[in-house]
Amino acid sequence: MRAAFFAVILPVAPLRGAIADVDWRGHAIASSGDTRVLHGRASFYGNRFIGRETASGERYDADAMTAAHKTLPIGTKVRVTAPSTWRTVVVRINDRGPYLRGRSIDLSRSAARALGITGGGVADVTIEVVSLPG
Repeated sequence: MRAAFFAVILPVAPLRGAIADVDWRGHAIASSGDTRVLHGRASFYGNRFIGRETASGERYDADAMTAAHKTLPIGTKVRVTAPSTWRTVVVRINDRGPYLRGRSIDLSRSAARALGITGGGVADVTIEVVSLPG
């Protein structure tokens, strides 16, 4: 039996400046235009990263609602939804990555736990830009 993949698109306030678009690999890139909902795979940071410096200069905190993304500006807030659990979290991008093929976003342990995706390690998600830094 195949599982169906549904995305819930929630309305968001208009964004100022550049917003997310998608490149040929499905990764978000900065551009102008309407808000995009990205579909991808999420993973989460392992315990070995606790206390390490992130791309933003802050230390990784497993209990913070943060995430890593390859191209979204540091400080961007995104809404991440796991269709498998119908849970949603808002996280702040504070690091770069993930660098494994097929992964779109790396979540903090707390964000992954709130989404209910820690059991499998990787899950399908939708990613929607809520606000840009500044």
